[in-house]
Amino acid sequence: MSYAHPEYLISPAELAADLDGRRVLDATVFLSPAPKGGYRAESGLARFQEGHIPGALFLDLIGDASDTSTGLGFTLPPVAQLERLFARLGIRNDTEVVLYSSGHLMWATRAWWLLRYCGHRRARVLNGGLKAWRDDGHPLSTAAASHPQGTFKAIPDASAFADRDAVLAVLGDGDVCTVNALSPEVYAGEGDFSYGRKGHIAGSINLHYEDLLEDGCFKDGEALRRALNAKGLLTAPQVVAYCGGGISATIDAFACLLCGKEEVAVYDGSMAEWVRNESLPMETGP
Repeated sequence: MSYAHPEYLISPAELAADLDGRRVLDATVFLSPAPKGGYRAESGLARFQEGHIPGALFLDLIGDASDTSTGLGFTLPPVAQLERLFARLGIRNDTEVVLYSSGHLMWATRAWWLLRYCGHRRARVLNGGLKAWRDDGHPLSTAAASHPQGTFKAIPDASAFADRDAVLAVLGDGDVCTVNALSPEVYAGEGDFSYGRKGHIAGSINLHYEDLLEDGCFKDGEALRRALNAKGLLTAPQVVAYCGGGISATIDAFACLLCGKEEVAVYDGSMAEWVRNESLPMETGP
């Protein structure tokens, strides 16, 4: 069974057939564990400069596409900031944009989710990222590309994101499936790693983002539906996905959209924000 929205993905072969007609953005970030919990983010710019898809530009998710004043790492910035960023990257409202990562696919889906929030409906994720591009035999470039400034006007879709108060308000609401995209071990609060408080948001279920992928690509439509249905994501009236910092949650959320589930939001602050307030309810265990 195919995806309900196959146009949200693009294969290396389809991209290679028309590179000039699309704006290609590398959104790579690398993570390493931080000493006091959570992760430390490192820009993928150096890796991009070593070799990227010809004509691609680098999208800085850490600085340019985040509100850096919150201390959370990846916070949704003001709309005007995103408008300036996408215009500087040569994007117009009618531009087809392809997002990819040379690291994990979740960076591409996070960038895609930002464009969706801005009301841009001509964005696609390169399935499998740079690895799939290379494996398919397509070339890399080290040349710096430049594109004319775009004119980008956002039409914000507030339903794409949920904030802390919105998540707190739906705890225990049977019509809302709140799903933690982290590993079962982190969800359960097992082991040494945590974001400051172990466990998960009270009442949330667990669907590890890696269970939706195979060899760095999204699983086929039938397998995705099976995984999402097993946790009730496709039948719940509304889904709110979260993780550590609003990044890997976009894998779960994107998979829902691929399968035709539209009522999906990403909790932007996720665990990094939730654990700051000791009064916010959490649970441990599977």
